Amino acid sequence: MKLAIVATLVASASAFSIKVPANVKAAVAGAAVTAGVAVAPAFAGDVGAGEQVFNANCAACHAGGQNVIMPEKTLEKAALEQYLAGGRNEKAVITQVTNGKNAMPAFGGRLSDEDIANVASYVIATSEAGWD
Repeated sequence: MKLAIVATLVASASAFSIKVPANVKAAVAGAAVTAGVAVAPAFAGDVGAGEQVFNANCAACHAGGQNVIMPEKTLEKAALEQYLAGGRNEKAVITQVTNGKNAMPAFGGRLSDEDIANVASYVIATSEAGWD
């Protein structure tokens, strides 16, 4: 039980950009795997549901992780790290999708919080794996 609590705290701290030393993250993750405890990010949404929401609401401008309005500001891993306020993480994507920025409209109020969290999970997961 203590391991599960520590693993959750480390995952939550990481999601909120609290500096957790790499050796602590590695030790907790290794111990959690050994103990059979799942360690999930604090904002882990449903990637499959996020893909459906993305295709219905975002793909017109961001098909294949691109950006038809500002070509350099794609949804590729490096571009998200460089241009997304707060860095490449689900919390930053949630903020961007909810509030919009520049030419991107705000989707808060048009999409549910759950849909936005799912889209954020999809964008982060797909940027990690690579867009098709």
